[in-house]
Amino acid sequence: MKKILFRKLLYDCLVFFLITLFSSGIIIWVFQAVNFLDIIVEDGRNYLIYLNFSLLNFPKVLSKLVPFIIFLSFLYVIGKYELNNELIIFWNFGINKIELINFFVKFSFLIMLFQIFLTAGIVPKSQDLARSLLRTSSINYLENFIKPKIFNDAVKGLTIYSNSKDEFGNLKEIYLKKGSGENFQITFAREGRFKQVGSNQFLELNYGETISVINNKITNFKFKKTDFNLSNFEDNTTTYKKTQEVATIDLFKCYHNLMNLKILNIDENFQVENCRTNNVDNIIKELYKRIIIPLYIPVLILISLLLIFKSKENTNYPKYRILIFLVGFCTIILSEMTIRLINQDFIKNIKFFIIPIILLICLYYNYLIQFKNSKVLK
Repeated sequence: MKKILFRKLLYDCLVFFLITLFSSGIIIWVFQAVNFLDIIVEDGRNYLIYLNFSLLNFPKVLSKLVPFIIFLSFLYVIGKYELNNELIIFWNFGINKIELINFFVKFSFLIMLFQIFLTAGIVPKSQDLARSLLRTSSINYLENFIKPKIFNDAVKGLTIYSNSKDEFGNLKEIYLKKGSGENFQITFAREGRFKQVGSNQFLELNYGETISVINNKITNFKFKKTDFNLSNFEDNTTTYKKTQEVATIDLFKCYHNLMNLKILNIDENFQVENCRTNNVDNIIKELYKRIIIPLYIPVLILISLLLIFKSKENTNYPKYRILIFLVGFCTIILSEMTIRLINQDFIKNIKFFIIPIILLICLYYNYLIQFKNSKVLK
């Protein structure tokens, strides 16, 4: 009977957790996806790239929500059980509260491992795949990012300006600057329009002039009609991996070599993008977010279980629920704030690494003391 009761409570918590997680995740993802529209509107990529890029960012959204949603789920379901007098069934069947605590402590570690798998494995991989989509894709709708009266520089090494653009896509009073520094080329044209020839894109210009400056020598020529080839240009998208996109094992290897730890047998020539001394702080912070922050999940579940200490008959029960919510919320804020305090000094970082472990031990010890004093343990 005990197993049936535990499974029922766990089932209700998981159902509420999953429904809340994915519903809130989808809402946040939709708002985030709207911001990604710039990939099409400004960078001129096709809709398939936009859709895949947006979907690959969904795991990151979920990973951010898991700690808060798991805390909220347990707080809500346990509170609901108390208000509906369902917790009394547990006590009437001889289940003492420490058994309930132990059951959920074990379960909390499973959720913690799932979160580590998500933050250390799935999220970096999905972020890398999303970035690689932009790195390997081309600007398919170049005319989409040209906005009148704005200097457009989505294409690397090229600035395009147009005074106006009609409903048919015709550009008026066009300015183009190719290159930078001492060697550059400037083209003026009265009008122009984009055209596609096979897989190549051109800007067809009419009635203009091109001025070239090469090694301080100026040349110019006028034209009635010319095609400006845009196929050889690259976009301004970041082409290197960001630290958050690097695999966790590679970050460990990078930190190991940069710190000259000599603990593992790692090739000294091992290299990964952003693996440099001036980026050590970011590497440690990223590892902290992926491995240490999930350790707060058992702490949050234990905080939510504080609800079993008071009955709904207590006049202060509503305030007590609010207090527990605030304690859990502050714990989540604490976990995020500690990220800013992480640096490359491993010894100083240890105190931040052990905070969730200390909190977990203190909470569990508090349960044991409370049950002993109230003679709950049988």
